[in-house]
Amino acid sequence: MTRLTEFPPLPLRLGGEPLPTVGRVRVYVCGITPYAVTHLGHASTFLWSDLAARVLRATGSAVELTRNVTDVDESLLAEARRRDEPYDQLASRQRFAFDRTMETLRVRLPDREPTARQAVAQVIQLVQALLLRGAAYEREGTVYARAAAAAARAGVDPDEALRLAAEYGDQPDDPAKEHPLDVVVWRGATDEGAGASWPSRWGPGRPGWHAQCTAMVLSSYGSGVDLHAGGADLRFPHHAVEALLGEAATGVAPFARAWMRPGIVSYAGAKMAKSTGNLVLVEDLLETVSPAVIRLLCLDRPWREAWEYEPAALQSAAGRLEALYAAASHPGGSRSAAQEVDRALLDDLDVERAIDLALEEGGGAARRVIDVCQLH
Repeated sequence: MTRLTEFPPLPLRLGGEPLPTVGRVRVYVCGITPYAVTHLGHASTFLWSDLAARVLRATGSAVELTRNVTDVDESLLAEARRRDEPYDQLASRQRFAFDRTMETLRVRLPDREPTARQAVAQVIQLVQALLLRGAAYEREGTVYARAAAAAARAGVDPDEALRLAAEYGDQPDDPAKEHPLDVVVWRGATDEGAGASWPSRWGPGRPGWHAQCTAMVLSSYGSGVDLHAGGADLRFPHHAVEALLGEAATGVAPFARAWMRPGIVSYAGAKMAKSTGNLVLVEDLLETVSPAVIRLLCLDRPWREAWEYEPAALQSAAGRLEALYAAASHPGGSRSAAQEVDRALLDDLDVERAIDLALEEGGGAARRVIDVCQLH
């Protein structure tokens, strides 16, 4: 992808704050739990992290992106039991379907794609570090991390923290805990987890969800990461606990220099989720519109804002895309206009402004937006 300047790259600004880097930009993206097909809410998160990496690369930065696969998870195990099939077989099949969807949407493959199963040894090392630092304790083969402080760092009040902990499976009513907001970082083996168990010095078990991402960040990048991406619904408990664990284990802060949490996608008045049954599947949308229309639908808006999907929005996105193609068909176009497009994208990933500039200037500016945003 062509660079439009000979000078060192300008930093990406998120929320008005620049993210200057020296050398590579280390990006970590919370990936899928592979037990269900990809819906528009999933796609939005991965399209935004893909765009951030593309903008950085297009403007001269070297990017190293890691996106994990949570293939050891209580939801995955429960779904595998419901289907009466091995959990790893279910994970492999759903991961294949996800990868195919991402390829269709032109989401670039990550440079690293660790899985929770591959990271068990690293999780055990993390748990050991937390125990040595007094940040965790063991109860009959299960290890808990002291995580009550995560709520305050996420700006979540105590009652809401307890509600979210229960919603995300952290079991605040577990009597073995010292504090209801402590989290399992190593779960002692149970019959429910048959087939998902590994040996450790605390007995057989499997890694806790939050500890998995912490371990994969640390094993990929060392003590921290430049940009951490994941859905807005992961802010608490997952992201807050993940960062707390990393800082407690290494003594280095911040765990992530910047966070990118794209807004939640809703449909029919509720957050798009399997439990709600209001999924808009990407594979269904692809039967009627091109991948570029779906990319534009998700990206032509402020990335932080939650939004409600409406079928009419697909037609609006298709119309705006056609206008962009028409503008790109005009010959020429100034280099300065294309550079303005880059500056808009570097300024909080402002795709709306970049496209408005492209439609006004046409030519090279429009082609630049299409190229960087992968709207071919």
